[in-house]
Amino acid sequence: MRKSRRRERKRVARRRQRDVLCDVMLSARQCETWLTLDELAKLTHYPPASISAQLRHLRKPENGGYMVEKRPRVVGKVLRGEDFGTVWEYQLRRAIRRKFVNARVCASGTRLSRRTVTC
Repeated sequence: MRKSRRRERKRVARRRQRDVLCDVMLSARQCETWLTLDELAKLTHYPPASISAQLRHLRKPENGGYMVEKRPRVVGKVLRGEDFGTVWEYQLRRAIRRKFVNARVCASGTRLSRRTVTC
């Protein structure tokens, strides 16, 4: 009887949507470009509602604590299919993480002195 060997498949780590979006937004930041949800959807092939949720997740400290800047798009630019309402554009930047060191707390629960240390 012949023994058949099963080939072990190598697991390829798939990039999460949040990681793809983060890379796109950080590279757009280097080019000083602001992107709308529709433009991000065309670049990443993810739906705009999902991109909006991932931008919200990128603000959380456990996902990098990025600063997501938002501003209305200038009306003078050409808007393809986005003529209705305000069109928002986004830019991502890394936040400065701060730790509070040697903070004393008084009886009322307020901090009396703080010294911030950037990481």
